[in-house]
Amino acid sequence: MPKMGESISEATIINWLKNVGDVVEAEETILEVATDKVDSEVPSPVTGVITEIRYQKDAVVAVGEILALIEADANAVVEKKAEEKPVVKENPTVSVTNTSSPPAQPIQLKSNPDAFLSPLIVSIAQKENLSLEEVQSIPGTGAEGRIRKSDVFNYLKNRKYPLQSKPIINNSQPTLTYPKPVIAFNEEKDYIIEMDRMRKMIADHMVYSKQTSPHVTSYLEVDVTNLVNWRNAVKDKFQEKYNEKLTFTPVFIDAVARAIADFPLINVSVDEKKIIVHKDINIGMATALPTGNLIVSVVKNANEKDIPTIAKTVNHLAVSARENKLKPEDVKGSTFTISNVGTFGSLMGTPIINQPEVAILALGIIKKRPEVITTEKGDEIAIRSMMFLSLSFDHRVVDGFLGGSFLKRVGDYLEKFDPNTPI
Repeated sequence: MPKMGESISEATIINWLKNVGDVVEAEETILEVATDKVDSEVPSPVTGVITEIRYQKDAVVAVGEILALIEADANAVVEKKAEEKPVVKENPTVSVTNTSSPPAQPIQLKSNPDAFLSPLIVSIAQKENLSLEEVQSIPGTGAEGRIRKSDVFNYLKNRKYPLQSKPIINNSQPTLTYPKPVIAFNEEKDYIIEMDRMRKMIADHMVYSKQTSPHVTSYLEVDVTNLVNWRNAVKDKFQEKYNEKLTFTPVFIDAVARAIADFPLINVSVDEKKIIVHKDINIGMATALPTGNLIVSVVKNANEKDIPTIAKTVNHLAVSARENKLKPEDVKGSTFTISNVGTFGSLMGTPIINQPEVAILALGIIKKRPEVITTEKGDEIAIRSMMFLSLSFDHRVVDGFLGGSFLKRVGDYLEKFDPNTPI
């Protein structure tokens, strides 16, 4: 499995385009894989014949694992690993760890109470009726021994004896004293829609974020009259000069990037008890897909780009998203995310943090309304273009002072936008 991005450790096989015995050319696509961010094609590294396929459709495979063997021709150059991990060939889903024959009598495995159990692991454990001690005894192959999904699935494939213990309980949610509500279903009127793969991943990601980060949302109203007037005055000239449409999004990204430079501790990730401060300022944009799903495409190093360059990047990513042509590098590496809920007419929103980031900004609709402004003549009522900003932040590492200060700085950059800004 080729490397798909810094934050991606595994991928799911969608479909094999070639079979055992097929001749393939170097760089020819042989299978399609999916991550939690984007679908990708995997090309053959050499010209040759496929002699073995080790993982089938729907298998979840870790980055670096061997997917298939290709017998290269005499002129092809192929790198072969000296050692290969044993694999399961019947209905494989994950790589196999070393197993031994279980003893005749059940044995209490040594529990590791310090083992980190993510909401996903907890969910799998509940579904499979695994005890807390049993889950904590599973050797983790993730960073710092973290238990990954593949570790649990591999354990289940080779599990010969259950532990006599109380099933695992998700302590992040209170124990219900009432039964789960029954959903009324009228077969003559109602119908069922199965979640597609992306929607399932979005759902898991959102639940994980809410369970991981204590969300706090702050709001700020800003006067963007100068920005609106500038954009209306230059958008046609901008189109002629750069052959690109000028929306408000590039200006929003520019303001956010500048505010992050002023408050770098908003541009971080949390790893257990460590705070990782990112030097790159990569702004993610929540983008709607034709299917109705959302994906976060990324403007890399936004603080190093001017507004025309950001506009070109934003337009390119938007078109690629609509045409389902986003590449893995287009959706990885974001350090802060914005979501323009105003596009859909929303006044404001309470966005959910895009993990592993610690903050996300929602941008509401721009509306004209009468406001009291201070002039040289005193207070006056004027028609102004107003909008709300909503900042959700992770209260583990972002306190109210930092979150409020950052939000105010973004608002200041938007309110004080120079209407004489050249294009």
